[in-house]
Amino acid sequence: MNRRIYVRTETWPSLVPFRIANLVEYDFPLIVCEIEQDGIVGRGEALGVYYFDETPASMTKQIDSVTAELAQGADRQQLMDLLPPGGARCAVDLALWDLEAQRDGFSVWQSAGAEEAPVETVFTIGLESEPAEMAEKAAAATQYSLLKIKLDSDRPVERVRAIRKRRPDARLIVDVNQAWRFEQLQDVAAALHASGVLMIEQPLPRGADEVLEGFDSPIPLCADESCLHLGELEAASSGYAMINIKLDKTGGLTHALQLLRAANASGLRIMTGSMGGTSLSMAAAHVVAQFSEFADIDGPLLIGDDRPGGLIYDGGIVSLPPERFWGRPS
Repeated sequence: MNRRIYVRTETWPSLVPFRIANLVEYDFPLIVCEIEQDGIVGRGEALGVYYFDETPASMTKQIDSVTAELAQGADRQQLMDLLPPGGARCAVDLALWDLEAQRDGFSVWQSAGAEEAPVETVFTIGLESEPAEMAEKAAAATQYSLLKIKLDSDRPVERVRAIRKRRPDARLIVDVNQAWRFEQLQDVAAALHASGVLMIEQPLPRGADEVLEGFDSPIPLCADESCLHLGELEAASSGYAMINIKLDKTGGLTHALQLLRAANASGLRIMTGSMGGTSLSMAAAHVVAQFSEFADIDGPLLIGDDRPGGLIYDGGIVSLPPERFWGRPS
């Protein structure tokens, strides 16, 4: 077998500065991995896991370390032994899925046992200094009926109430990105429930959420940073009702589907998330979203641009393009 492996770095500017509890993003640097075999090119994209300090340079270095094995034909299962979970493995895994789809004539959705149906994505309302600013953003996003509100420890209830006042029609979920202590969660959960919040994502810091075991939350809690891959599922299941599956965390779609099946067997509800990016990574997340209660695949909406021929965003509804893009045969 003779494969060629290429990795490049791209930077996609954010439409506006995007602020969450512990980070402000002005652009989205990512890697694209291309694997060429017998005249077919498979592509995969990853941003990496920022809170583990993954960068395009570090991910490229990881891929370079296994180029020989990939060139000799290492498959997706072997890849999981070659690289750890994270962005580097994700980019390669997605490129291999795309290569297989073109070679074998089956879409990734078919191979994963998924439909190719449109899914609804959240539209993310980033943190602003004042609740009124966030409410204004929510009011302007009339084409989106499902909003994900970024919160920190500063006036979370006031922020949600301001948004609810301007968008009484919207369904709301919130993402705290590890910014609360357990006492604050206890203090605000009932008020957020009264404002119609459907889910709270990652309220406590990773590694400090053992206190959630036995906590009777009025709103379902979703693990994001606290459940990266299958090895962390059992611990997360003791305090959370839902997990957020992100391909950059799991190291690709192959492991994400394993995590999905195990989570279902444990009775956990599923959210599909992303670190951001273009349709090249959102298309793979779209596969997992077929099995999910919530999907956060609004990356192209945050960068205000996308790759030509990518997913179709009509308000919050995300559909596959009519022509080949990723994961489907020509």
